[in-house]
Amino acid sequence: MCGIVGYVGRQQAREILVEGLKRLEYRGYDSSGIAILNSQSYLARAVGKVAALEQRVWTDKPEGVIGIAHTRWATHGKPTELNAHPHRDCT
Repeated sequence: MCGIVGYVGRQQAREILVEGLKRLEYRGYDSSGIAILNSQSYLARAVGKVAALEQRVWTDKPEGVIGIAHTRWATHGKPTELNAHPHRDCT
């Protein structure tokens, strides 16, 4: 099971998406990730609490007003960055 937050608007997506993931965190997820679209795609994933992903996002400071963020329970595969959502393709 996953928790998904999406945003399309005028504000920077990163703050809105990370805050949305924090609201879902009580459900016990084991990994999270975020994708932000602009002239270059940004993707970051982390194992553990949303704070691990948040630290990476605040360091990288991706810009963009369109994005999606996921939290994940490891129902298929181990909780690793490779298995964290979102995925770029089906492989």
